[in-house]
Amino acid sequence: MSDKEPVIITCAVTGGIHTPTMSPYLPVTPDEIIADSLGAVEAGAAILHLHARNPEDGRPDQSVEAFMRFLPRIRQATNAVINLTSGGSPHMKLEERVKPAAELRPEVASLNMGSMNFGLFPLVEKYPEFKFAWERRHLESTRDVVFRNTFQDIEYILSACYANETRFEFECYDISHLYNLAHFAGRGLVKPPFFVQSVFGILGGIGTHPEDVIHMKRTADRLFGKDYRWSVLGAGASQLRIAAQAAAMGANVRVGLEDSLWAGPGRPAKSSAEQVTLVRQIIEGLGLRVATPDEARNILSLKGASAVGF
Repeated sequence: MSDKEPVIITCAVTGGIHTPTMSPYLPVTPDEIIADSLGAVEAGAAILHLHARNPEDGRPDQSVEAFMRFLPRIRQATNAVINLTSGGSPHMKLEERVKPAAELRPEVASLNMGSMNFGLFPLVEKYPEFKFAWERRHLESTRDVVFRNTFQDIEYILSACYANETRFEFECYDISHLYNLAHFAGRGLVKPPFFVQSVFGILGGIGTHPEDVIHMKRTADRLFGKDYRWSVLGAGASQLRIAAQAAAMGANVRVGLEDSLWAGPGRPAKSSAEQVTLVRQIIEGLGLRVATPDEARNILSLKGASAVGF
């Protein structure tokens, strides 16, 4: 990342990990997702990373119809870059996961760069009761789930989206995922600048120790040189600590209620905007500047909001 480039804040407002029981502030309905997204942009987020949910019980919903309940309204209300997940949930089939990004042609789509264990089951012990029956099953089942992202799967998502000039948030949960990205770069199937999102703290992926952050950055530097833009997200309580360390090392950052439900020790975040505000304070405290949406488009070589399909 150039010293002259401002810092891109991505905000992931709901995701497919946390469940309604875990926080009354987790956006579930289209109106809640819209409100949380717009608040995050007002606080300083340049990119919105979006999932959809069933408004009745909050379970992940990867249908195009679910996304269209809020995407047009968000696009109308803000200039932010919109990034659609192709990860969805570890329980979904590949074709289901990629369909919204393939059909709606966003500026950015997420792309998980390798198969992995994705353990959410430790969260079960923290909640004696759940509002909806699916929540416990969803979490407990990850004891025996591999989040499948094979080389064939990755090629499928690339071919489904690149024709639309959609670029990718390459989600790298471990060092091997950087090497997988380098493999596709070597074959010419992905083109720089690579937007590498290093994910720390998911059980089954790399940890949250400061040395893990350094190792990820050092490996990406060696593999990609000036051809990538680095961003980080820390899961759970590690969110702001990792953001602070990585921002000081030249990273962009991602926050939001998808990644953490907290705004400090023992203090639940009441919105994604609260986390954006906190990380913006860190960035500006380092003497850095937060990127606008159009600056993010320029840094990541995006096609522009006029070319999306919603």
